[in-house]
Amino acid sequence: MGHGGNVIDELMTDHREVEELFGRIDGLPPGDKDRKVYADQATMELVRHSVAEEEYLYPAVREHVAGGDALADKEIDDHSKAERIMKDLEGCDADDPEFDRLIGMLMTEIRSHVADEEENLFPKLRAACSTDTLDDLGDKVRQAKKMAPTRPHPSAPDKPPANKLLAPGAGLVDRMRDALTGRGKKD
Repeated sequence: MGHGGNVIDELMTDHREVEELFGRIDGLPPGDKDRKVYADQATMELVRHSVAEEEYLYPAVREHVAGGDALADKEIDDHSKAERIMKDLEGCDADDPEFDRLIGMLMTEIRSHVADEEENLFPKLRAACSTDTLDDLGDKVRQAKKMAPTRPHPSAPDKPPANKLLAPGAGLVDRMRDALTGRGKKD
């Protein structure tokens, strides 16, 4: 993740990448171990994406968009639901009966969230912000994703300033754990 362009283009590209991973999961039979690999990859991308949105996108929505507080609060609530599902999914292998139920719940939650952002929030933000502001937010989101955690942390703060202070440390620990365990990588 880290594509360039304004914040909306950046986040929409992330959305497409996660949907591609969901398609790979759907294309494999239940119990296939690669379903877990793709689920881990999707989780890693979703967590980084969510942290960056919470650090920069939603504060900008609160500042620039009429009714932005309610919009941002709804999106953060969506993130919280998805993060709890991802945390439960983290403990399941692909052949665990819970895996299919949880990945289905995650896909439904994320697809609904993506549709809401792309059809509602993004157009409002684009109308309320200058090109320079959107470009600057894109740069900030890309930087945040580089330092963000890769594992769900449902009890971590999701609003500034606490999220901006804690995310880089959690991200470092998560990336070290991922490297040591090979999480998200095929054998």
